[in-house]
Amino acid sequence: MPFRHKLLEQTRRDIKRLKNKGHKPATWTGIFLYGGTLGFLFIVPIVGGAYLGLWLDELITGYSDQWTLNLILLGIAVGGYNVFRFLRDKT
Repeated sequence: MPFRHKLLEQTRRDIKRLKNKGHKPATWTGIFLYGGTLGFLFIVPIVGGAYLGLWLDELITGYSDQWTLNLILLGIAVGGYNVFRFLRDKT
């Protein structure tokens, strides 16, 4: 029987922790990390698209920015989708 009582007490304590977890205010560190993650998810596809577009434009003779502009726009779309998916999964 002592094992059963110990298990019940641990379960009650865990349930109490889970209920109180949602009531704690956000810390500045948590807000900073959350915002940094969102920025990282949005900016990396844009910068990656810009570098890839520049490299592809250098392969084409003459002056052309079509790959750079198109891949930056694609990076904005992919970054927006990343942020949307991250926020949807966290709420």
